[in-house]
Amino acid sequence: MRAVQDQLIRRGDDRRGGRRRGITAAVLAAALALTSACTGGGDAGKPSGWQDGGGQPAAPKAAATIVEPKADAKDVPASTGITFTTKDAQETSVELKDSAGEAVEGKLAADGTSWLPAGALEYGETYTATVTATGDDGRPATATSTFTTMAKPGKQVRITSFLGDDQVVGVGMPLIVKFGRAIPKDYRDDVQRRMTVTSTPAQEGIWHWVSPTEIRYRPKKFWQAGSTVSYRVQAGGLPLGDGWYGRADLTVDIKIGAAVIMTVDNKTKRMTVTKNGSVVKTIPVSLGKKSTPSSSGTMVVIEKLRKTVFDTFDELGPEEGYRTKIDYAQRLTWGGEFIHAAPWSEGQQGSVNVSHGCVNVSMANGAWLFANTRIGDPITVKGTERKLQNGNGWTDWNMSWEEYVKGSALPYEPAGADPDASGEPAPSPTA
Repeated sequence: MRAVQDQLIRRGDDRRGGRRRGITAAVLAAALALTSACTGGGDAGKPSGWQDGGGQPAAPKAAATIVEPKADAKDVPASTGITFTTKDAQETSVELKDSAGEAVEGKLAADGTSWLPAGALEYGETYTATVTATGDDGRPATATSTFTTMAKPGKQVRITSFLGDDQVVGVGMPLIVKFGRAIPKDYRDDVQRRMTVTSTPAQEGIWHWVSPTEIRYRPKKFWQAGSTVSYRVQAGGLPLGDGWYGRADLTVDIKIGAAVIMTVDNKTKRMTVTKNGSVVKTIPVSLGKKSTPSSSGTMVVIEKLRKTVFDTFDELGPEEGYRTKIDYAQRLTWGGEFIHAAPWSEGQQGSVNVSHGCVNVSMANGAWLFANTRIGDPITVKGTERKLQNGNGWTDWNMSWEEYVKGSALPYEPAGADPDASGEPAPSPTA
């Protein structure tokens, strides 16, 4: 108890003036009384009421540290998340509040080392982040960081989706997101980390950069018929290079229709149409003649035009060019390959190729196809003299899965088990 007495005496000595001697005497008396109590009458082995650290409770076993944003940071991007580290934590929670004390919605990342707000933060606002880690001793340890977001930037990049909410598309439809400005390579991984896809049922897939201004997503196999798909680009306030920032977040919810899949065989001059795995129609076709062959590969219906006009004078010149009214046209490539009604070639359909690269069908079959297909329905053409060039249309399914994942800015992490085992397999692009 000598150490306790000395400590108490030192505290008393810090006082100034005439009261010091009186207080010191009182403390000594209390200390002597405490000494007597400690040496007699107590149960052996029971600890005293004193704890380590001069009466302070034991420190929590867990610890937490906020890595970003750092305390008192200024000009923080509005896209910021809370990055942190913990030690010996069994439970971790994150809270973010604005200057008015209002909580900001968000959630922990899957790896448990960061927390992302549900949307971009307000510009020029002050926030306080609190990370709480609790160990197996039940004692919470907290870390806080107060920071201020940047002023609204003048250089903002618009982000758009080809698809809109509640749209129903085919099983081969890629998710297409475009940026109003080229995204430098060094920033694409940051962008991709803010892009999420949720499907019901769950299906494995990945994002693929088609160009510096466009990124697409496709599952490993065709979407399962009847699926619901939601995708989100949380890029509001996100730095995109050279002083540019994402303008706003983007969220789209779509639905996948029936599995309508078309297969065209040049050898038989027939198109086979299946719906949800069953053959529903076989259609005679005429493909491109030798001088203008159709492309072999897997394509997707890009747009549907009930009536249009094909004008090829600029492309083929005055001798070979033509201007023709067309019914029931479904675009397959940017280069001008369509499925369409061609009543002038009905006598050759099923036996001879006479088109300029399109898939010619009769007027009746063109009407039937037009009524039974959607944007995003896949078609595979086999056995022609020309191979489909990737990029000539939505050729995402003309690439093997191994090729496709190479277009991701983030490493591909295979799913532990194939969640789409019952899905319709994608045809081989080399078939």
